[in-house]
Amino acid sequence: MHSSLLVVDWFFLLEKLIMIIAIVSVSLVIAMYETYFERKIAAYLQDRRGPNRAGPFGLLQPLADGLKLFMKEEIIPNTPNKFLFILGPCLAMLTAMMTSAVIPWGGTIDVFGRPVSLQIADINIGILFIFGVVSMGVYGIMIGGWASNNKFSLLAALRGASQVISYELPMGLSLIALLFITGSLKMSAIVGGQLDQLYNITYQPLGFLIFFICALAECNRTPFDLPEAENELNFGYHQEYSSMKLGFYLFAEYINMFISSVVMATLFFGGYDIPFVNDAALGQSIGANWLAVLEAISLIGKVAIFIFTFMWIRWTIPRFRYDQLMNLGWKGLIPLSLINMLITAAVVLWLKK
Repeated sequence: MHSSLLVVDWFFLLEKLIMIIAIVSVSLVIAMYETYFERKIAAYLQDRRGPNRAGPFGLLQPLADGLKLFMKEEIIPNTPNKFLFILGPCLAMLTAMMTSAVIPWGGTIDVFGRPVSLQIADINIGILFIFGVVSMGVYGIMIGGWASNNKFSLLAALRGASQVISYELPMGLSLIALLFITGSLKMSAIVGGQLDQLYNITYQPLGFLIFFICALAECNRTPFDLPEAENELNFGYHQEYSSMKLGFYLFAEYINMFISSVVMATLFFGGYDIPFVNDAALGQSIGANWLAVLEAISLIGKVAIFIFTFMWIRWTIPRFRYDQLMNLGWKGLIPLSLINMLITAAVVLWLKK
């Protein structure tokens, strides 16, 4: 009996390890090619060509950029905190990757007669886990900026910390209103409540708008890229970084953009649900494994729309002043999210009577 339980545990650990490797690899590849598509989208919006030399249509340009970062000379400034200087970008990269652990990427697949869920950890506090990990990401910015022994980097790190704190509050309040409707913190339960039904965006359009604006600020994307305001701060909190340490910070931003898009698609747009398709009938006709593949493609398609919107906004809207950024967070989004939460609570209580 004990040996059979041990075998089951080994199978469980193996499938989770494979899931972790697959999701991390896919996230890194997507983040790498986000840089390519951002340059192509910027070129289209600005009536120029973009990368077109490295490989067909410039598709090898991200590989060339990655090789360049690996081959560049690595410089560590004269700082008494060399360990923290190295820890900063590592922490930013780690927290960016950890949030993918609770995302349901699809349904279940059949592997040698054993059902395997396309989710690393289906914990009952999935949303709280995401918020906890995302809030840890600011330490990567703070530690890196402080350990750089550069006043511009420190000022940018302080800006980044205050920005993240200011916009996490309305983001959390907008999700409280969503939780009134879903009644669960589990990501799989939130997706399951939207299958073959209206998506949560139908009930929470204002909550989604607040969440999306806060996601822009959390990812330091224009018009909220004040920690990287090169005209004021000489390039921002990672000014003293070079080689792959700088690459970790840049990759973390693109991974955060990808994961934020996945979270928005999961919470408000049905996650891996295939729009206008009865999953049960489709699963019976093509099989559970192919259905899971189509569900994952559906999720990636929704994410691609969000990523395009992130990039479109970056190359369209100018950067805010810092006082405008703070005013929007504290005087605009927080009151709106509180009003949205109170109205949602009142409607839910009224419908339960």
